[in-house]
Amino acid sequence: MKALVWNGKHQVAVQEVPDSRIEHPRDAVIKITSTAICGSDLHLYDGVIQTLKYGDILGHEPMGEVIEVGPEVTNLQVGDRVVVPFTISCGQCLFCQQTLFSLCDESNPNREIAEKVYGQAPAGLFGFSHMYGGFAGGQAQYLRVPFADVGPIKIPENLADEQVLFLSDIFPTGYMAAENCNIQPDDIIAIWGAGPVGQFAIRSAFLLGAGRVIVIDNIPERLEMAAKAGAETINFQTDKEDAEGNEANLFDQLKSMTDGHGPHACIDAVGMEAHGTDPGMIYDWIKMGLRLATDRPNVLRQAIQACRKGGTISCPGVYAGFLDKMPFGAAFNKGLTFKMGQTHVQRYTQPLLDLISSGKIDPSFIITHSLPLDAAPAAYETFKFKRDGCIKVVLKPWETQTAGKVQGFSQENDPQAQNLGA
Repeated sequence: MKALVWNGKHQVAVQEVPDSRIEHPRDAVIKITSTAICGSDLHLYDGVIQTLKYGDILGHEPMGEVIEVGPEVTNLQVGDRVVVPFTISCGQCLFCQQTLFSLCDESNPNREIAEKVYGQAPAGLFGFSHMYGGFAGGQAQYLRVPFADVGPIKIPENLADEQVLFLSDIFPTGYMAAENCNIQPDDIIAIWGAGPVGQFAIRSAFLLGAGRVIVIDNIPERLEMAAKAGAETINFQTDKEDAEGNEANLFDQLKSMTDGHGPHACIDAVGMEAHGTDPGMIYDWIKMGLRLATDRPNVLRQAIQACRKGGTISCPGVYAGFLDKMPFGAAFNKGLTFKMGQTHVQRYTQPLLDLISSGKIDPSFIITHSLPLDAAPAAYETFKFKRDGCIKVVLKPWETQTAGKVQGFSQENDPQAQNLGA
């Protein structure tokens, strides 16, 4: 089968690899019809997530058709159309029983690697290094799905792949990020990062009752997409005035927009590879370049400083290691609450599928590019450097002709842009 494999930092290629197969009675194999490139994949592409090996298959946002099931999988049949969560969870351990699926105790066969870094091991993840189990990823023509009796969700035939594919990761991730904010009626939520997770966090915050959402980014097309959903936007590179027209930094702008108090909750939808040109960001770049730091936590610093007293910091952005120069004194003295972690995807798939089926949201709004799997190496570059207006790439493993930029999945078709405006 064809699959996208990692061959070193900034080196990925579509290669022939052995076909996926049943290895355990609770496995299934799916023929992938759609998969996607996630912002988290760029951490692998950039070589900042350790324990990758040459030839590892990337990708963790797949869906497709069941073609084989193990003897202990009774909830799926050959021919079922399913979306596969990026978290691999047994459904039976202490944590799965509490719906903390990304903390599964049984699905990571390489738990000792993670325990050395984190003290305890998280769940196994598709295509996300050997620290997370070394499982083959979903940017391929076929995928072995462990614990298939727990993870995959069956999809009705009347819904297109593009409407449901993001139940695998970014829709639940954005929703959990908003849910972690404990949103009360009319709360003001600030979101750093208007990429795919940030876009779903915007819409989820409105769905959960937020009064206003303020989004901070520097990519015009992302900010435009956020604005169409009803968010107020700040371009941190070009917007340098507060609401009264006075010269102001980001913190003063946010205070000015929130009666001097700051947002009720702040979402860091960027994570470990934040970009920017302020002194803190330059410091982070230098330390990472010298291998004296593992992450660039500039956004998290900003969110802590900007959040109002008694507020919440929600962090769906991925962090890998040790963070430097964190304003923990500010967090302590402001009485902030932190909520974070890999998404407990299986907790959210059915409720969010119900929202899609009822027409309350059409996640296909996020897609800007739909391409065959063979185009994936170039697509990684386009996505990384945000060229050609790229916000989200969907890959079609069985297409052979380059489709180019997708047609028919525009912001104008997003129900949230029409129904959830501030």
